Amino acid sequence: MPCGNAIFMEESTEKNEKNNFDKPKTLTFPSGFLWGTATSSHQVEGNCKNNWTAWEKENAQRLANEAKGKWQDWQQEKFPEMFDPQNYISGRTCDHYNKFEEDFDLTKEMGNNAHRFSLEWSRIEPEEGKFDEKEIEHYRQVILALRKRGIEPFITLWHWTDPVWFQEFGGWTNKKSVACFERFTKKIVESLKKDVKFWILVNEPNVGLGFGHFLGSQPPGKKGPINFLKAYFNLLKSYKKVYLAIHEIDKKAQVGFAHSFAPYESDIFWPIGKLIVFIGEYFSKYFVRKNEGCFDFIGCNYYLRHVVSLKKKTFSKENTSDLGWEIYPKGIYDTLIRLKKYNLPVYITENGIADATDEKRGKFIKNHLQFIYQAISEGIDVRGYFHWSLMDNFEFPDTRGFWPRFGLIEIDFETLERKPRRSFYEYAKICQKNAVEIKN
Repeated sequence: MPCGNAIFMEESTEKNEKNNFDKPKTLTFPSGFLWGTATSSHQVEGNCKNNWTAWEKENAQRLANEAKGKWQDWQQEKFPEMFDPQNYISGRTCDHYNKFEEDFDLTKEMGNNAHRFSLEWSRIEPEEGKFDEKEIEHYRQVILALRKRGIEPFITLWHWTDPVWFQEFGGWTNKKSVACFERFTKKIVESLKKDVKFWILVNEPNVGLGFGHFLGSQPPGKKGPINFLKAYFNLLKSYKKVYLAIHEIDKKAQVGFAHSFAPYESDIFWPIGKLIVFIGEYFSKYFVRKNEGCFDFIGCNYYLRHVVSLKKKTFSKENTSDLGWEIYPKGIYDTLIRLKKYNLPVYITENGIADATDEKRGKFIKNHLQFIYQAISEGIDVRGYFHWSLMDNFEFPDTRGFWPRFGLIEIDFETLERKPRRSFYEYAKICQKNAVEIKN
């Protein structure tokens, strides 16, 4: 039996043993399981004015020029738009800011009962200490639009974008950032607490700060370990203060984070390989360990595993995404098993695949859900799954832009037409039945 009051069942559609081998098995998830999708403001809303906006325009030509040396031949042939500087300028993206009602109608049609999205800090506090009440009201209407459709909102407060004024004084590398984020959070929670239960304070701090403050390959474009460590520890300190502040405002609030989890493996000879794996996992989970006791749930983002090897790793084209990432569903099970020690609810806050032709996404979802189901059967309290992403968007990290297609809904970025993919309907069946069918 799983944690809590959920009922766990494994149903077989076969009526007799003779045909057991060729009939699907139905895996029914716990009652009340949350089925959803995820987005972030800058990636779908359009026309933002934050620290990414100017950086994109300044670096678009460089990113287009560097694409040839960055991606494999088959990717370059399949996605020639990566050589167009406009690919790296977000612009209006999906115009979700104005089309959220239309998009949530599709979310409802899909059978989702939860949706994760982020608030754009630069809209809400365009000048330091000055809040735009019209923008707060806009996000209230977004929340109410979800509520009206029976969809539970999960709100992310920091999904890698910062106001321009925040970056001008050094952003997360300045100790002042802690007080600024706390002020922003208090304002938001006090304004929206009536209709919001779940708060995700930060998204993938290791990844966002790593690309932005260590490698410098995305905004704010800082490089080096000193920049990274300053930003990392200020964000770490900020998280704890904000967690406590939210619970002072609303004792019933559920507060956590969305962290990028990936199992590490190595085929390098023992004990060197084992040591490398230990170091990789130690630093990847440092944020989680340092905040233990300051989260009510764990948000798990899972895409792939890390294999440390002296050999050049190649995967078959059938077993990779358009980004060249290995498709490894068992990794989500391995990750969840390691989270069992925290004895807390877990939500899969991101899991998805870049697949422009939509040939692999349906199978990708089912295979990952099969392993999530297995983890639940072994006592892991997984309470929800949010597929990345609801729609095609302007892709993070490392400023990949528009060419990687993660959406269950295809977006024509010229006309802004929304077109549900085949995988949209496959996922809809799962959400509506609260179950996934797999072949034996």
